[in-house]
Amino acid sequence: MGLKVAVIKHDGHDFEPDVPRTDSFMLRQAGAYGAAVYSSKRFLVTRTVSEITPSELAWFFPEASVILLEGGKNTLFPKIEVLRQGYCQGPVGREPYLALCTDGPWLISGVPVVALDDYPRLANIIVSIL
Repeated sequence: MGLKVAVIKHDGHDFEPDVPRTDSFMLRQAGAYGAAVYSSKRFLVTRTVSEITPSELAWFFPEASVILLEGGKNTLFPKIEVLRQGYCQGPVGREPYLALCTDGPWLISGVPVVALDDYPRLANIIVSIL
C-alpha cells in the first residue's frame, strides 16, 4: 500500500533493552543512564526515564504514515483488539475501536469483526482512517 509503518510495543513488566556482554549493556551496567549504538543505516537508543507515553514516543517517527501501538488498551487511540478463543473472555480495551480481530463470538455494536488471518481487510480498515 506504500505506507511507511512504525510500531511501538508496550511491555507491562519492564524489559532488558540490550543483550548481556555487549558494550552498550556493560555501559548501562556501569551507570550510564543511556546508550546509543549506530551504523550507517540504523541506530538504537536506550535511555532510562521516569515515565514515557506512546504520544511522546510517536515523535521519534515523524516520517511514518501510520504508527501501530501494541498494547495501550486504556489509551484513547483507535484500537484493533485481537481476541482468541481459549485465551480471553471478551474485549478489555477502552473505546474507540476500529475493529475486533477474532475467531470467537464477540461483538461490539458498530465495530467491524475481522477474521484473525484477514490481513487485507485489517489493512484497509487502518488506511480508511488516514
